[in-house]
Amino acid sequence: LLAPQVAQLMPTLSHFLVENVRTARRYISSLQLGINIEPLHFEELTKKTSPQAIAQLMQPLLQGHGVGVMSEAGSPGVADPGALAVAWAHEHQVPVVPLVGPSAFLLALMGSGFSGQRFTFHGYLPIDKKKRQESIKHLEQQVQRQGSTQMFMETPYRNNPMLQDLLQVCQPSTRLCIAANLTAPNQLLRTATIKAWKSQKPDLHKIPTVFLLGT
Repeated sequence: LLAPQVAQLMPTLSHFLVENVRTARRYISSLQLGINIEPLHFEELTKKTSPQAIAQLMQPLLQGHGVGVMSEAGSPGVADPGALAVAWAHEHQVPVVPLVGPSAFLLALMGSGFSGQRFTFHGYLPIDKKKRQESIKHLEQQVQRQGSTQMFMETPYRNNPMLQDLLQVCQPSTRLCIAANLTAPNQLLRTATIKAWKSQKPDLHKIPTVFLLGT
């Protein structure tokens, strides 16, 4: 369901910063808002884009054009490219209009049954196995001491090692929510104890997943 604000604002934009030009053009066309795709300008904004390149990408704003930032998945600037562009806009006193869209970690929090009053999203944990396990222990302690929900992600092809570390490091009574392929027909959204997950361990290889520890 497209938010009304998106339908209202999209036709006013002539420039877009996107992760993938092809899919961005296809998405705008699919909205069926009567927008002519051909005159639109698209530039790539990815995690590899340097801060020095942002100024050049944002020049259309100074020329009076509307610029939109689009994400391939999730919300721009939330564990996703886009924050550099928004920071530049603030520095140059350009109005910023955030528009709601599907955000995996918010959907996961909503569906976990964990506290939405106190939570922390950590993004990606360390790649190194020892450091990752230490981070998991620390997050579990935060849950136990404060009752706050701890959320994090992993690169999809490393999901299974992450899950194995969670099952190995956490206490049997600790509750873990796995939110995978959210909004897809085959989504997995389940909260259970570590003990229960050990007996029903899912295969998360190459599946977009959010992990949550909570009470």
